[in-house]
Amino acid sequence: MKETTKNLLKDKKIILGLFIIAAIMFAIPSIGYILQNGTVLNFNEYFKFCLNDSNRVDQAMMYIAILVILTIGYFLILKNRKSLFKNVKQIYIYIAIISLFFVLVIPFLSSDVFYYLGVGRLDSKYGQNPYYVTIKDFVESGENSKYLEQDTVLAKGYENDWGNTTVVYGPVWTFICKIVSGMIFGNIDIALFIFKLINMAIHLLNCYIIYKITGRRLFVLIYGLNPYMFIEGIANAHNDIYVVAFILASLYFLLKRKNIIVSIVFLALATAIKYFAILLLPFIIIYYFRDKKLLERLKNCFLYGMLFLLVIVATYLIYVQDLQVLNGIITQQEKFAKNFYIILMEYFDIPNLVSNVNHVCLISFVIIYFFTCLTLLFKKQIKFRKEIRKIEYFLIAFLFLLITNFQPWYIMWLFPLMMWQRKDIIQLVIQIGLISQFANAVFLINGEGWQNGTPFTFFMVLGICICSIFRNNFQKNRKIENKAV
Repeated sequence: MKETTKNLLKDKKIILGLFIIAAIMFAIPSIGYILQNGTVLNFNEYFKFCLNDSNRVDQAMMYIAILVILTIGYFLILKNRKSLFKNVKQIYIYIAIISLFFVLVIPFLSSDVFYYLGVGRLDSKYGQNPYYVTIKDFVESGENSKYLEQDTVLAKGYENDWGNTTVVYGPVWTFICKIVSGMIFGNIDIALFIFKLINMAIHLLNCYIIYKITGRRLFVLIYGLNPYMFIEGIANAHNDIYVVAFILASLYFLLKRKNIIVSIVFLALATAIKYFAILLLPFIIIYYFRDKKLLERLKNCFLYGMLFLLVIVATYLIYVQDLQVLNGIITQQEKFAKNFYIILMEYFDIPNLVSNVNHVCLISFVIIYFFTCLTLLFKKQIKFRKEIRKIEYFLIAFLFLLITNFQPWYIMWLFPLMMWQRKDIIQLVIQIGLISQFANAVFLINGEGWQNGTPFTFFMVLGICICSIFRNNFQKNRKIENKAV
């Protein structure tokens, strides 16, 4: 019986078909919602699996069941990749087919995409500077409320939780939203479909760049067929996938084209969406000039650091009037969600505990990061793989220790550098992403609310611990088997 099952799973049609069926199942609730309602305009249950007539627990169980099938299919494909795909072109086609089903999924775990589109519409159609005017400010002033009836994109942005906040992202992202929102005729359904198709294209582009950098199909599959990436990057349509694209482009021009200027420009564009990307800057400059003497390295750090800064400033010039342009970014960093800071707030009634812990983490991070960069500057021999691993550790620390407003889609930040990590770190990144999607079931059951960040964090930590135990036991057993042989 076991042998029969094993042979069946080795059949490529069954393995690939299993994954496609799971993707279709994931899309069916959203397709059903659209057929029943005709539009996403009134879709305001962002934390329901798109089913009107089922209770939250049933929907969460359905979500988990389909996610389990997707996860099993994902790992089976990774394991049998050599027999499943003859070349990388077949992989691209398969990823594109799966991606199309996730384009049809209504963003049910996040409403951010409606905020993106609303801000873009505010800028492109109504000529408002979204760093100084919120969607609600505009709609509620004068007779502007009349636009809500004829512009469903603006209406959806107005209803959004972030509708009363100025832009919380860098200017590159705001400009992208402006361009996209200028092509959608004020229709939220057209807008959402076009936006998600673009995200799908970015996802495929990322797969292509990964292959151009590594030449390995494995990493294309690890990234491109990951259920986490499909859900957060395409279904929920988060802008982090664009940051991944710019970072990958930066690394490609650094490693393959040996063009430091273009590499720095792409890194600056990534930073002008989400600022964490700046952490790679010292590494990229010092690595490129690794054969130069200390004074040359210092000079180039200054020169290319200025180039980086000029690109950032140039992007802000599109919108800047004064320092108020940074208000939205500051507002976002003052929020708390889905991490250990929530647990500190909920269970420890100690004045200023959260802010003090955050400050200690920040100071420790800055000191360690500074001395790491300083050490790198003085190194005579710099190996890319060794140093890029350190940057990944800093990104992990930044993600889980410094950000008070942690969100599952931020885990995407760890994927651009994954190709050079140790096997156990690669496994950890994959597992963290997938576990975060299972932990999201907490919100499908209970709805959005800061207090639900505690059980989310609990399941994240529990899941990572369980995976670590299984991984360690598997490695020990494998070592024992190898010794016996």
